[in-house]
Amino acid sequence: MTATAPITQDVHTMPRKLPEGPLNLVGLTRDAMRDALIAIGTPEKQAKMRVSQIWQWIYHRGVRDFDQMTNLSKDFRALLAEKCVVQLPEVVTRQISEDGTRKYLVRIAGGHEVEVVYIPETDRGTLCVSSQVGCTLTCSFCHTGTQKLVRNLTAGEIVGQVMLARDDLDEWHTPGQGSGENGPRLVSNIVLMGMGEPLYNFENVRDAMKIAMDGEGLALSRRRITLSTSGVVPEIARTAQEIGCQLAVSFHATTDEVRDKLVPINKRWNIAELLDALREYPKVSNSERITFEYVMLDGVNDSDDDARRLIKLIDGIPAKINLIPFNEWPGAPYKRSSNNRIRAFADIIYKAGYASPIRKPRGEDIMAACGQLKSETERARKSRKQIEAEAGM
Repeated sequence: MTATAPITQDVHTMPRKLPEGPLNLVGLTRDAMRDALIAIGTPEKQAKMRVSQIWQWIYHRGVRDFDQMTNLSKDFRALLAEKCVVQLPEVVTRQISEDGTRKYLVRIAGGHEVEVVYIPETDRGTLCVSSQVGCTLTCSFCHTGTQKLVRNLTAGEIVGQVMLARDDLDEWHTPGQGSGENGPRLVSNIVLMGMGEPLYNFENVRDAMKIAMDGEGLALSRRRITLSTSGVVPEIARTAQEIGCQLAVSFHATTDEVRDKLVPINKRWNIAELLDALREYPKVSNSERITFEYVMLDGVNDSDDDARRLIKLIDGIPAKINLIPFNEWPGAPYKRSSNNRIRAFADIIYKAGYASPIRKPRGEDIMAACGQLKSETERARKSRKQIEAEAGM
């Protein structure tokens, strides 16, 4: 295990031109949608009411065709059809695992791709959403981190992932389903644990999650949304204030020496700085507890001493520890800890009074498990390079 990975990859951010043509209403905040409607000729006195009507059609009922928005006048529907669209990212492929996990390869503006994963369970359905194309963080155990950052997703591209999953699950059209009145929702939880670091795309993630939490929108409780960060300390307090969802942290080590190698952002904000920020989060956001994610790597971070150090580090923080068996991928530099080692580690934490569930790997057969996401085009590109190298080309 070497510490050669940079904290973040060198990235040139190119300014993006706004797409030409009709304005996509998906992902606009209520204020932005109001301004957009006024700009196309909606009287100011009507604009707030129109936003509320359109908002319910798009996010509560899943309607994309303005002609179906029957409480709007025909003239206003014609104006919307001329100037605006309701457009989601495109589903390129859908794979279904033996365990029911669904993985979507999704194409966004510019032809880039991200992956979205739906995990059905008996008491919930969790959608794992991406926030960036690629990632800057180069965490050495994560397959996604081997794909360079291409760009941040827009708020519309983030909330659009939730909407396309609801399309696929046919969740819009069941009476009462939108509010959960007639049984459990199929997409009941969102985790920002897909491709990218959400807190390096804060504004777009915040705006997308506000739509998800809006009572007239997707109407998910903030307690059913979990944002996972590798430890972007300055944005953690802002997340508490401006989003207020549940927080998970990719922790994975109990010393700075090991965490520097596993999660290189630790070189910028070390364990002590991260824990200081985490101690404040539940007070500001009124969250129940912080989830510490801990991937179990054989001989790296899985000793009894690591378990005891972890307990001391999180003392005073309302917490649960999610133990994640390492999901191997081609060329991965680590091995999964044995089941006995993981159970022994979990037992030490449990006896100290913390919940320590061992996450059951889901969707491994379709490379949909934690840390395995990487767009198909990037996988194909890497394999071509490998083939050329092996052939001496």
